[in-house]
Amino acid sequence: MIADQLTPLDATLLELEEADESAPIDSGKLRVLVVGGGVAGLEATLALSELAGERVETTMLAPNSEFVYRPLAVREPFSYSPARRYPLAAVVRDASAELHAGELAWVDRAVRTAHTKAGSEILYDALLLALGARAVPRYKHALTIDDRRMDETLRGLIQDIEEGYVKRVAFVSPGRMAWPLPLYELALMTAARAHDASIALSVTLITPEEVPLAVFGGDASEAVRSLLDDAGIEFVASAYAEIPAAREIIVHPSGRTLPADRVIALPELYGPSVRGIPLGQHGFLPTDPSMRVPDAGPVFAAGDATEFPVKHGGVGSQQADVAAEAIAALAGAEVEPKRFRPTIEGVLLTGGTPLHLSAHLTGGRGARAEVST
Repeated sequence: MIADQLTPLDATLLELEEADESAPIDSGKLRVLVVGGGVAGLEATLALSELAGERVETTMLAPNSEFVYRPLAVREPFSYSPARRYPLAAVVRDASAELHAGELAWVDRAVRTAHTKAGSEILYDALLLALGARAVPRYKHALTIDDRRMDETLRGLIQDIEEGYVKRVAFVSPGRMAWPLPLYELALMTAARAHDASIALSVTLITPEEVPLAVFGGDASEAVRSLLDDAGIEFVASAYAEIPAAREIIVHPSGRTLPADRVIALPELYGPSVRGIPLGQHGFLPTDPSMRVPDAGPVFAAGDATEFPVKHGGVGSQQADVAAEAIAALAGAEVEPKRFRPTIEGVLLTGGTPLHLSAHLTGGRGARAEVST
């Protein structure tokens, strides 16, 4: 990767491997509170350090002590090395920020104070909420994908396939789907593992999408469809699944019944429902093009916690950069804040040669998609 293409978070992880306008406070710095220690929270913290420097005094509130590069967790059940982990404190320290361990309970916008579940109070002049979304299992009779415990959840399934106990497996996306890439990766990698072991395995992928990985659209969707066809995976599009019992799937609107020895499903996502902050549908945070939460004062949001329909680390990083620019401008930095105009990139793990996908997003759907190996 070329150095000048790295985001602040990219650059910091690479090194580890080898702020309504607020009144000035006593230190003369804008007090910025970033809530969340994931991709969006770290990207915002590092971007603020670069953009505003000594003009801001940044605190991160997060319950986690490590940052886990979660996209690669999907490989763990297939005996690959675990996803990379980085000490959160080191990344935050590199951004000249302070890490406060804890979870957000509620926000008092009138006095610009965040209250933690442990009873602490943190004053802010600008607040950035990067809490992520809540993943909730949709189906009782399915294994729900959880990238925090991918190996624990799915290792047994892969072993059962290898030992011949599982002959039919289905991968299902609920109506309100999470980021879909892991579902496709697991389907492709499972089919590849069975093929390599000369095991006859029926694999079905059921999704409400009209085409494979519709978020990318265009050539990317066609390339993914070819991969599914070559792997012998049945793709059931524009479908909504019910799983009324173990080993049984009912597909709507056709009413077709599919047998399956095991079902793996994406979770449904819900917003963090922050008390004291205006909320949108299902508890997500509404934002304007500068990633500011309307009618909330100097409150911004980025990442999966927002109402933006595409939940993806790269999109969250772009949102975080936009919010950081707006906050840096509040602090008096010579920054011209940009509006949120997302692009999306992903690497689809296939069990063979990975596929690189990218697209500009318009209305939550991909346009001008590109695909390569």
